[in-house]
Amino acid sequence: MEKFTKLTGVAAPMPIVNVDTDMIIPKDYLKTIKRTGLGTGLFAEMRYNDDGSENPDFVLNKPAYRKAQILVAGDNFGCGSSREHAPWALLDFGIRCVISTSFADIFYNNCFKNGVLPITVSPEDLEKLMDDASRGSNATLSIDLEAKEIRGPDGGVVKFDLDDFKRHCMLNGLDDIGLTMEKAGAIASFEKRNAEQRPWA
Repeated sequence: MEKFTKLTGVAAPMPIVNVDTDMIIPKDYLKTIKRTGLGTGLFAEMRYNDDGSENPDFVLNKPAYRKAQILVAGDNFGCGSSREHAPWALLDFGIRCVISTSFADIFYNNCFKNGVLPITVSPEDLEKLMDDASRGSNATLSIDLEAKEIRGPDGGVVKFDLDDFKRHCMLNGLDDIGLTMEKAGAIASFEKRNAEQRPWA
């Protein structure tokens, strides 16, 4: 998993509450277990018209936000089903961070396992960041995970809290497999000792 330390990128505003995982990646795109290629289906029902053409009114289709790396979203982002394809689709599109006042628990935890940083802020701070994200090509935010800060285009700073363990995992690029591999030496020693003590096993 790619480490997340600092990120400076365009932030796209999505002031929609209760964005569920079916909106993030519709069920039609769930026929794969690969983590790549899902970016084309991200928010598909809002991004595309019935004939398959792009909806020019959808934020990620607007020229200023086509390469957005940060999403500033409404309350209760990621609710609905537990599909892990949702953070896969965000990451494949290029979104590395989602900022909201609240997240659904399963989606929130899935983000950390896939290198997407979900940041929870107060409603007042979300309003400021949503305003920053509404500036089109000037909608750049800087995320500093070490300092737990979001810096806006005018230099304003929003502080955020994050569990120390989750922060450690993101800073070091550790998913569940990575955490296990940190113990590779101890695992190998156990296996060797076990083989010597129980050669019949």
